[in-house]
Amino acid sequence: QVQLVESGGGLVQAGGSLRLSCTASRGTFANVAMGWFRQAPGLEREFVAAIQWSGSKTSYTDSVKGRFTISGDNAKNLVFLQMNSLKSEDTAVYYCAARGRFIIAARDDRPSSWDFWGQGTQVTVSS
Repeated sequence: QVQLVESGGGLVQAGGSLRLSCTASRGTFANVAMGWFRQAPGLEREFVAAIQWSGSKTSYTDSVKGRFTISGDNAKNLVFLQMNSLKSEDTAVYYCAARGRFIIAARDDRPSSWDFWGQGTQVTVSS
């Protein structure tokens, strides 16, 4: 069973930066893409960013464009999320996700497009 483990969350002041990391362990899978979602209290889980390894295609939700950057190493099943200019509304539990199958015209923003999930790491931005 593939296990995703996140790290790097914490408490930061508004305007600050954090870097989240996620690595896959325990098992092998066809690593097609990796991404990040987040969930704030009382809200649904929402898409943040994704990277499809073929062509290194990245996608972001509008609210983080220009502030967050996703990167990683496909061979190491490793993905990062560099978060700059953090705002209080970025406060949430951030979840790493991985896709182990090819999906034609995959919708990165849909949780159903992802096969494996981490346990989450808390990011708190104080204003």
